Amino acid sequence: MTEPSSDRHGTSPPWPPSDPAIQKVFEGMLEDGSWGRYHGPHCAHLRQKLADLHQSEFVTLCSSGTSAVELALRAAGVSDGDEVIMAAYDYKANFANVVLLGATPVLTDVKQGFPVPDPQQIREALTDRTRAIICSHLHGCFAPVSEIRELAAQHDVPVVEDVCQSPGAIHDGVLAGTAGDISVFSFGGSKLLTAGRGGAVVTRSETFHQRIRLYTQRGNDAYPLSEMQAAVLCPQLDQLKRCHETRRERVRQIVEGLGDCKEFSPVLNHAEEDLPAFYKLAFLLDHDSREEFCSRCQRAGAAVFEGFPGLHLIHAKRRFRALGDLPHATALHNNLVMLHHPVLLQDAHVIQPLVTAIKLAAERI
Repeated sequence: MTEPSSDRHGTSPPWPPSDPAIQKVFEGMLEDGSWGRYHGPHCAHLRQKLADLHQSEFVTLCSSGTSAVELALRAAGVSDGDEVIMAAYDYKANFANVVLLGATPVLTDVKQGFPVPDPQQIREALTDRTRAIICSHLHGCFAPVSEIRELAAQHDVPVVEDVCQSPGAIHDGVLAGTAGDISVFSFGGSKLLTAGRGGAVVTRSETFHQRIRLYTQRGNDAYPLSEMQAAVLCPQLDQLKRCHETRRERVRQIVEGLGDCKEFSPVLNHAEEDLPAFYKLAFLLDHDSREEFCSRCQRAGAAVFEGFPGLHLIHAKRRFRALGDLPHATALHNNLVMLHHPVLLQDAHVIQPLVTAIKLAAERI
């Protein structure tokens, strides 16, 4: 799925935004030439920052979030004939990675009304062929990774925690990326931490880390993140907490402003003490005309888009095994819409016109 951008629709503020800290990094790289080196200080610095933040000894930097998921599955030992459990509502690259390794995606339903896996469904999907479970934090919601990992540990199955949308989020006092056995991050061009491309795999397991090294190191790194990319990520990581605070305040204003809009409702599953990260802010639309609604929002300047397609609805049935009819994932496929994140770092005065535009779009469909 192509991510929304200001170039494509003219509805989002520019991303990434202008940042003096990033400009300073580029000036430093021009002076010392580190931008063009195979090896320099920046990747090592980024690895250490990620390791310290997630209290995990082993960090692999790589070329994308998609490659990070592939490497995590390889670390888990996924291969021909295995099964990997994942929610039927998830990013399609995760499905593709499972198939790439010769394994079968086992699609389970999500919790009703939320884009997160249902632990009870996962319990029922486990078999002797299960080699890994993918749990993704999506659209500002938290996947119940700790609960799923406790269940998975009884079967000696590792949990891959997909943090591509939620770096720095905290749920039940636990930092996203520390609850799973292996965690994956994306630094793609639209992400909250962006280097245009890039990703990372974080784990406490030396075995998993070594498996990744054996696969990627072929005289050079086959899945590299460049020194230049690492350099621009470090100051963003330092600013992440402050940016998240602004995003959460804007989300609060938006949800409060849309409180009397009956056509759709916010999709939020965090407790008051949680600190979610909003790469997307999701809503469930109580109307059949989702495409028209999104189009009206975009024409009014609100970066609202359709949610992910249900994986069970875009892939041939021979490519996966499904646990039941997946009604809740189907409902998200049909009714979920998302507000893209760049507006959430704008000044507060931007929010009321945004709310008004969304309300008018809802009233006219």
